[in-house]
Amino acid sequence: MAEILVLGAGMVGVSSALALQARGHDVTIVDRNAPGRETSYGNAGLIQTEAVEPYAMPLAPGALLQIALGRGYDVKWNIPGLLDQAWAVLAYARNSLPAAHKRASKVWGRLIRQSTERHGPLIEAAGADNIIRRNGYIELHRTPAQMDKARASAARFLTEFGVEATLLDGKELRALEPSIKIEIAGATHWSDSWNCSDPGGLVAAYAALFQKRGGRIINGDAGDLHRKGAAWIADEAEAEHAVIALGPWSPMMLARYGLKVPMVYKRGYHRHFHMETPPHHPIADFANSMVTSPMRRGLRIATAAELTRHPRLAPPQLKHAEQGARELFDIGDPVEAEPWTGRRPCMPDMLPVVGRVPEQPNLWAHFGHGHQGFTLGPVTAEILADELDGGEGWAELQPDRLKR
Repeated sequence: MAEILVLGAGMVGVSSALALQARGHDVTIVDRNAPGRETSYGNAGLIQTEAVEPYAMPLAPGALLQIALGRGYDVKWNIPGLLDQAWAVLAYARNSLPAAHKRASKVWGRLIRQSTERHGPLIEAAGADNIIRRNGYIELHRTPAQMDKARASAARFLTEFGVEATLLDGKELRALEPSIKIEIAGATHWSDSWNCSDPGGLVAAYAALFQKRGGRIINGDAGDLHRKGAAWIADEAEAEHAVIALGPWSPMMLARYGLKVPMVYKRGYHRHFHMETPPHHPIADFANSMVTSPMRRGLRIATAAELTRHPRLAPPQLKHAEQGARELFDIGDPVEAEPWTGRRPCMPDMLPVVGRVPEQPNLWAHFGHGHQGFTLGPVTAEILADELDGGEGWAELQPDRLKR
């Protein structure tokens, strides 16, 4: 048995702590906030099995021109935000080219297909079934041309990855989701995925399970991590090993220990709205660059990506998404006075960083899941725990790739 510090109490950190604890280790989580209150809180609540390809940067000339001119809503940017991460963005673009993206997808697909299998036992043990729906989510296609593309995508996903989907025409969609008030050409129902009505609450339930099993959570400064002899110390905790699972704050920490981490910080926004009869599923409307999800607090409207140094008080992506949601549904006023915002920690090669930090004894990395930390936390936590216990880990995810 080893003593281990896990820095970070998001889905990735808490999942790491549970996986290590299950192997008999004495684990302490250190974070400045309560579990699940940062990046893990602000997502669409999806636990996906069908997302077998990581998000690539749009590289078609028309899409790039639209992004450059600021006309679209998939990606927004400003000059300071882009300059802060210019090299990482360029690397992300290179890795979005077909050959590189296909290589990443082979690894990504192996990870994502395990997600519900890894979450299932934790949900049951944490008593969190009341916030989980196992009915998938719906992707809208507003035009016949979009439906044709959807059919081709569904056929490819079934052939290449074994992912099953149901294609719905407009009438079938309205029968499944009567709260939609306009005519839509059709939709894809990705039925294998699960969704959660309180993502932060699920992380908190996992953290409570960790504590019930004997784990300790310290509300303290994870950024205080330092070495004293052979031990790692953070705040009042001391241990033989330390795991950095701080999401977008991980590069700052690792820079102290000689590992330069390029990262693309995709800022996202969401806001909840009152709705008398919410949809039965999360609904992705990519034509409006948004996902709407029925949550405990109301209908959550979540946006696409923004490359910016500081959040906007009135983000145009969220305003556009709200307009699209009001076209689809009868929704009321916002629940919160201001929108939530957070950053998704995306690695330029689109794969998370999981494993031993080079040249730093007993220091481990677990971050960089992009849009899918909520989905993949328990999956990559098992990979990390196995390597810490002497296993080989996954070569494609190792931190030493950042030194090459």
